[in-house]
Amino acid sequence: MPAPARLTAALLLALLPAFAVTAADAAGKPYRSAQQILDASPDSVWRKLDPDRTLYMDLDTGRVVIELAPQFAPEHVGNIRTLAHEHFWDGTSIYRAQDNFVVQFGDVDGEDPAKAKSLGSAKTHLPAEFNRSAKGLDFQKLPDSDGWAKEVGFVDGFPVGRTSPDGTAWLAHCYGTLGAGRNNADDSSIGAELYVTIGQSPRQLDDNITVVGRVVKGMELLSTIKRGPEPMGFYTDPAQRTPIKSIRLASDVPVAERTPLELLRTDSQTFREVAESKRNRVDDFYKRPAGHIDLCNVPLPVRTPKD
Repeated sequence: MPAPARLTAALLLALLPAFAVTAADAAGKPYRSAQQILDASPDSVWRKLDPDRTLYMDLDTGRVVIELAPQFAPEHVGNIRTLAHEHFWDGTSIYRAQDNFVVQFGDVDGEDPAKAKSLGSAKTHLPAEFNRSAKGLDFQKLPDSDGWAKEVGFVDGFPVGRTSPDGTAWLAHCYGTLGAGRNNADDSSIGAELYVTIGQSPRQLDDNITVVGRVVKGMELLSTIKRGPEPMGFYTDPAQRTPIKSIRLASDVPVAERTPLELLRTDSQTFREVAESKRNRVDDFYKRPAGHIDLCNVPLPVRTPKD
């Protein structure tokens, strides 16, 4: 999407003070990189992952850490928590890897009643949860236009699009997004078959599929998986599938075996400064600051807690 002409700091303040750097902040202060801003951040702007809405996907190559989004898809997240608690995904596989799109995982025989794994006590039908009311959300609005939504920003660390403060809001399909695979019917997903976006953000899927979370650590373990054959990346040779050792709720994992992580609060001044440093880079390498950043190119900083 085309980048707009660069706006002055004063105009950005007038338009969208939530994310813009004020003239007072900018005056007389040297440019700081995102890392310099993070290095100077107070501990109060970081939050710990909630183990009750965190999944650990353990592969032979390591662990993928996923944060769930019950505030946007409560029915699906509830089912996913049940499936993880009852070890549904243990011993299943990543059976699809489509280049520049997604990896998909679950029970490869899930649609064959004679071979499908038991869903245990999980629900077998859920409503579609493509979007929710925007009312009541602590929406941190980005100061840039977007080709897929009238407004974009962040809610509790998740990239979000919305129609208006009184309209609807939905989770955006950015790199690392976790979604619930479905058939043509909008209510045909239950969270047993999941996918993670590994390519350029497929925003055309926004508000068309139930998004249930996003990967916060371990994307390199998914994005480097060997691609399956065209056109959709489903492996024809079962030996090429990536085995899943287990997918567990962090709260079901002994504390000593958990992966301690902290995420930068997206309602903090530190996050606003990090986003601005990315959208208006003025270090020695960048000759023309963009004055614009796409929603899916705003990073969510993650760190290991300080001792």
